[in-house]
Amino acid sequence: MTAPATMTEPGTIGLRDVGVSFHTDRGVVTALDGVTASLPASGFTSLLGPSGCGKSTLLRVIADLLDPSTGGVDVLGATPHQRRLGRDIGFVFQDAALLPWRTAVENVRLPLEVGGGVPQGRQANSPEDLLALVGLAGREHAYPHELSGGMRQRVAIARALICQPRVLLMDEPFGALDEITRDRLNVELLRIWQETGTTVVFVTHSIPEAVFLSQQVVVMSAHPGRIREIVDIDLPYPRGSETRDLPQFSALASRLRHLLEQS
Repeated sequence: MTAPATMTEPGTIGLRDVGVSFHTDRGVVTALDGVTASLPASGFTSLLGPSGCGKSTLLRVIADLLDPSTGGVDVLGATPHQRRLGRDIGFVFQDAALLPWRTAVENVRLPLEVGGGVPQGRQANSPEDLLALVGLAGREHAYPHELSGGMRQRVAIARALICQPRVLLMDEPFGALDEITRDRLNVELLRIWQETGTTVVFVTHSIPEAVFLSQQVVVMSAHPGRIREIVDIDLPYPRGSETRDLPQFSALASRLRHLLEQS
């Protein structure tokens, strides 16, 4: 049975002793165990860890796509289920998953069509304005096959923002991209985050990406997935390519690497 939500202060995503187990033919597999953390509203938090440590599973628990087996979760003062029904959560997957027969602007508009419009009391973002926000002005009528991988991910981000979600969950959205494109989109993502004030929880395997993007990094260990340490990233914003050359950047990356090697 799922425990009640944590009901921590409304300005956080609260995780209290969250556990997730799956029943398989080989027995019970524990994906997460005893995960407790407080992720700040309007903050940028990255989940970093080896494959199989439960990063994506934890993201899906926050999104109300998966029920925890134990423990409780609340999202900005409400349950994940309430936030999902209120369309307060946007989700960006590693694969952009665009409909190939729809143009960029039609893909961005899709959640409004299938969800019956914008939640009451909230004004819809213009799909065209969102495409401009992610740097795709002029490509509104391009089809997915006419866009690069990085451009398709920009469309996916715009689509996730169409209902003005309070929380944006991102599951390795740039993992399949080349390093140059990935670095460029990291800069764009920070700009979007600062302009929208959305709470971002971002899954990554990349230590440099986690340091560059985040205010805090949740370092996880595997088998079962647990939080090893939460590291504050005290680098100033705005961040650009020069940020990666700072001594503090290297020191933070080294610290995260050391934690991962111990996990």
